[in-house]
Amino acid sequence: MQYNLEDIEYVKAIKLSSQKTDVQAQVTIKLKEAIDVQNVQVKLVSNLKGFNQIDKRRIDKYIALWEIPEDVVFIFKRYTGEISPTIKNPKDKRRMFANEFTESEQQKVLEWLNKNKSLIVSDILKGRGQFSAEWMLVAQKVKEDSRWILKPMNFCLNHFGNGEVIITKQGNFKIGKIGMQRKGGDGGRESAKMLQFKINPAELFDYK
Repeated sequence: MQYNLEDIEYVKAIKLSSQKTDVQAQVTIKLKEAIDVQNVQVKLVSNLKGFNQIDKRRIDKYIALWEIPEDVVFIFKRYTGEISPTIKNPKDKRRMFANEFTESEQQKVLEWLNKNKSLIVSDILKGRGQFSAEWMLVAQKVKEDSRWILKPMNFCLNHFGNGEVIITKQGNFKIGKIGMQRKGGDGGRESAKMLQFKINPAELFDYK
């Protein structure tokens, strides 16, 4: 964080329950009345390629954030299963995969994602407001080996958001290095119909 340790009088860490910041570090600098505040997002990884959820919400929540047009909403809700499939013999009777939509529908979603890519990546990684995350701390423990790395959130936005917006062979969407899929699981409860975004935080260890 580029502090001179000799200038620091006191550091207090506060655990938060905000959408994106897990820990707020309050740094008191000697001979200063003000306290610096650093918002840190923490990702715990227990294997070499530990995919980690970074955001999950019902489609209606994302509509409020991103002003998603109705035709794209209709596609997303069939993708997550909020609306039943509109094709015969879908791979999953509960929902549709991205590659089961018509070519024009697929193109419509890809164009919308590309147009709003920067906003989406920022919201799902960094968040908004006073508790938006400024740093990402990744702590990894595999068997007896442990390590950690701290990166500025702007670096993380560039890293994970870098790349094309595509439809994968598995029928999901991908924004750069960020996976986008139906949440699933949860014993078939309504929460399974959320839209979920995932990353592999361990990739940051390639940039020590």
